[in-house]
Amino acid sequence: MTEQSRSYQIGDLTLEIVEGDITTVDTEAIANAANSALWMGSGVAGAIKAAGGVSIEEEAVSRGPIEVGQAIATSAGRLPFRYVIHGAVMGPDLRTNGDLIAETTRSCLQLAEQLGLQSLALPAFGTGVGGFSLTRCAQIMIGAVKEFADSAPQHLHRVVFCLFGAAAFETFVSTASQVLA
Repeated sequence: MTEQSRSYQIGDLTLEIVEGDITTVDTEAIANAANSALWMGSGVAGAIKAAGGVSIEEEAVSRGPIEVGQAIATSAGRLPFRYVIHGAVMGPDLRTNGDLIAETTRSCLQLAEQLGLQSLALPAFGTGVGGFSLTRCAQIMIGAVKEFADSAPQHLHRVVFCLFGAAAFETFVSTASQVLA
């Protein structure tokens, strides 16, 4: 896959949209699109577990369950990150909605800020296993990042949406052009 990238400036925060593998992105931490029980099955969670090792899942599950919309941080196993932030975007039924995606995005951003991280990569929450609309997800998540940037974070100055496939990349880029105009 050919990696594509676009950047946007929102105050002191740089928002990047890239097409690529979230387990190889150049950030201090990555977010996992988790379920509230924190077990890691398929999709983004499965890719993170495959690349980083089962220890990530074991640590996450030992800290759960958590409320849908909340986030916790674990070590990153074999991955080169300081943390994996597990955002519970769905419950055990593996379904989600716009409110949960917004709340989970905010929780991940706030946790990264609390951890003193300067950079975080996020996937498109809820669009895989959760079956949520990619366009609506982009609107919600980009809006949440804009809201976060407007709150003048002390540490987190780079947020990367790391997306799987050209269609997801193009959807987030066209949505960013509208939301951030």
